[in-house]
Amino acid sequence: MPGRGPGYRSAVRVCLLIPAAGASKRFNAEGGAERSKLDADLGGRPVLQRTIEQFVNHAEVGPLVASIVVAGPHEGEAFAEFRTRHADRLGLMGAALCRGGEAHRWQTVLAALRHAQSLPTWGDITHVAVHDAARPCTPAELLDRVFAAAERHAAVVPAVEVTDTLKRVAAERADAGERDPIADILGLSPAEGKVSRRTVSSTLDRGGVVAAQTPQVFRRQVFESAYAQADLSSTDDAQLAERLGEAVLVVEGDERNLKITRPNDLRLARAILGVRDPEGRETHKRF
Repeated sequence: MPGRGPGYRSAVRVCLLIPAAGASKRFNAEGGAERSKLDADLGGRPVLQRTIEQFVNHAEVGPLVASIVVAGPHEGEAFAEFRTRHADRLGLMGAALCRGGEAHRWQTVLAALRHAQSLPTWGDITHVAVHDAARPCTPAELLDRVFAAAERHAAVVPAVEVTDTLKRVAAERADAGERDPIADILGLSPAEGKVSRRTVSSTLDRGGVVAAQTPQVFRRQVFESAYAQADLSSTDDAQLAERLGEAVLVVEGDERNLKITRPNDLRLARAILGVRDPEGRETHKRF
């Protein structure tokens, strides 16, 4: 990491949690055969593998990672298929797999935490990092910033400034979702061809607003306390630390650190990483 001399050894020992139980609903919204975005090909390797490799292969962050837990689907058959697809490759990187939550992200992170606590490495862990399974383009310098800050602060998140105007919209009207007649002429998918009926209810002040990314890194005691609270409803882990009254440090994120949510995001990820579209089956089916 920047500014460190030869022979520097950090006392930080990280447990990396990867919530990977999502159903890829928005990724599949354009129609076609259902597939997991985590299986999509990025230069001959699945998205999920690429995501974890960022940490393992980082010259300075990699040695800090003492354990990795990937929390997959909750349902038994789906998890068995997930394990079949990913266990061998992820196992080579030292990752353990467990079942995630039934419905919410926080349930999946909690399941990963409990599994991590059962591992023999847990007693040596000083920090817990949580990273979205579908963020495979995290620049090395972003990891440098986050983990360097985590040595001095109890909770750290990367974030980017919001540059677009933010609008709050009203709920869709009952007649929303009818198909635009011109959609068939243009060859649009069912999702793309729906007529929007949402209207703006207000414009939000974006002053001081940032878009949070991952990895989010916490001192172990803070993370355990955050997930011991009665109310765990949240959209990211920093939100739970905030409820404890912890100061969450924001470091500069990176626009390249995108989260793959829709098919166009996958195309952008390939461009960022400089890899080609495989024009074929998903990675786990091609080997």
